[in-house]
Amino acid sequence: MPNTQSYAALSATSALEAYSFDRRNLGENDVQVEILYCGVCHSDLHQAKNEWGGSVYPMVPGHEIVGKVTGVGNSVSKFKIGDLAGVGVMVDSCRTCKNCQESLEQYCAEGMTGTYNAKERNGTGITMGGYSTQIVVDQRYTLHVSPKLDLAAVAPLLCAGITTYSPLVFAGVKKGMKVAVVGLGGLGHMGVKFAVSFGAEVTVISTSPSKEADAKKLGATHFLISTDADAMKKYNSYFDVILDAISANHDFTTYLNLLATNGKLMVVGLPIESPKVQPFSLVTNRRSVIGSCIGGMQETQEMLDYCAEHNIVSDIEIIKMQDINEAYTRMLKGDVKYRFVIDLASLKS
Repeated sequence: MPNTQSYAALSATSALEAYSFDRRNLGENDVQVEILYCGVCHSDLHQAKNEWGGSVYPMVPGHEIVGKVTGVGNSVSKFKIGDLAGVGVMVDSCRTCKNCQESLEQYCAEGMTGTYNAKERNGTGITMGGYSTQIVVDQRYTLHVSPKLDLAAVAPLLCAGITTYSPLVFAGVKKGMKVAVVGLGGLGHMGVKFAVSFGAEVTVISTSPSKEADAKKLGATHFLISTDADAMKKYNSYFDVILDAISANHDFTTYLNLLATNGKLMVVGLPIESPKVQPFSLVTNRRSVIGSCIGGMQETQEMLDYCAEHNIVSDIEIIKMQDINEAYTRMLKGDVKYRFVIDLASLKS
């Protein structure tokens, strides 16, 4: 069993600290990946602090993983030693339900197996994530990563990237459509990049005037302050699609009112409290609220290939593993543009 160095949360109230554990032995369909970089997702913080409930400790977070293949099982055909590889939000699913059969493993009828803080489907324990030196994953849930792109900046694509790519594709975003992205953070900045690359007219909606320059730099045409009632009113019934990437508590009605006929509010942010919705805002213009959860394995690979073709990566700040607790504090303050990525060389040294 490969011994693995990591950083783990030992309780909901403790800081993350150095922790050693054993990965499972390489199975015949498994790929062993030396982790080079791992992105830091806001959900890592939620789960480490048990803000969603159900957290199991010790917990090794991290589900935006990129690295190099160092071992393959006897039946592995997708990868060879030395390949670059990625691991995202899930590492298994039932594989037999309708959704799994249709490459929608994220909606597995039994529930997907998360990369960390989830029960292994073989009953051997709890999954441990990417704040670690290596990981062993079935080849079906391992992804090819192009050497064309900055590997560290690719890491957040495994969550923030697919979380925004999938709903925009589902909503049919294309050239000439009017798209708004609400919240310019780790998710939102990727939503802007994808929507712009699809040819849409993109507007960023934010509470922070200071983010206008960044929004325009990312390719947005317009910038709206959500607290400016007069400015918001000018965009009533304007957008075809709104990508809601806000994790703070908020009212959906504010954004529903901005949707044109058959407009879609695509929700990827996860507020703690249930959002409010005015029924009249829904029935007006036949608007809809649609949730979206990452993407299946096929779509995630499609997204990575698209990013390689169009030179799309996340805007990142690289940190050492030993600085993760400070990074969590800064993330709560919104003090990052736009994703922390851990250099695992700092843990190996």
